[in-house]
Amino acid sequence: MVAVVPIGGYAGWRFLSATLDTQVQRMAESPLQARDRDYFRENIGNVVTASQLVEDFRLRRVALSAFGLQDDLPNRAFIERVLGDGAIEPTALSNRLADKRYKAFSEAFGFGGPLPPRTLSPGFADKVLARFDRQEFERSVGAQDEDLRLALTASRELPELAARGLPDTTVWLSVLGNPPLRRVFETALGLPASVGTLDLDRQVDEFRDAATRLMGFSDVARFAEPSATEELVKNFTLRAQLASGPPATVPGLAALTLLQAGR
Repeated sequence: MVAVVPIGGYAGWRFLSATLDTQVQRMAESPLQARDRDYFRENIGNVVTASQLVEDFRLRRVALSAFGLQDDLPNRAFIERVLGDGAIEPTALSNRLADKRYKAFSEAFGFGGPLPPRTLSPGFADKVLARFDRQEFERSVGAQDEDLRLALTASRELPELAARGLPDTTVWLSVLGNPPLRRVFETALGLPASVGTLDLDRQVDEFRDAATRLMGFSDVARFAEPSATEELVKNFTLRAQLASGPPATVPGLAALTLLQAGR
């Protein structure tokens, strides 16, 4: 089963927003995804080390996919190191990588620390599978429209990041270190890709200044508010569509009716 994406741009984003829960649930219930979910739920509680997770292909695939890192599926030694180092020590690999998705991945599983891994915690499988279901839907959307995939990613990750209570500069650095979020911000704020050639302090200043001009604020914590995230995504999809030229006429208006009828 694939995601229904009848149109791109901001109209496509509004369609996905209206049908998100229904579409994610339907994909999760598809035979292949349902088998993956059942396998993960039945077996992840027996995994207590990074090597055990990495050695099981199906568990490794679900775990990586849940954090948008499915491209690393063949990189077993690298993933074992990311997980095995944990995320507590500053020298841990996940803390030294520019892409902060690896840190979130390592933190979620909790290997390599003084406490038991989070795989033994009640409800752990459900938390990871909720991410997996959403990520699989985003991947399916991305196969049809990469900009809408990025919009979905931003709408999921940005409020979570904004609500963590971290210092504002730390949060901005996390945004800049997350490739999908960075691209959404760059496009929505009208910043050129060349801003990435500046040193990090200058980059943060540029993003803050641009956010203030567009949004009226530069505090990332404000994106915990749904209206702020929606405004950012709206600007992203409109600018991305403008950059790609006029949209083609796309049939499929009946898709919305069909999805809503299934609710």
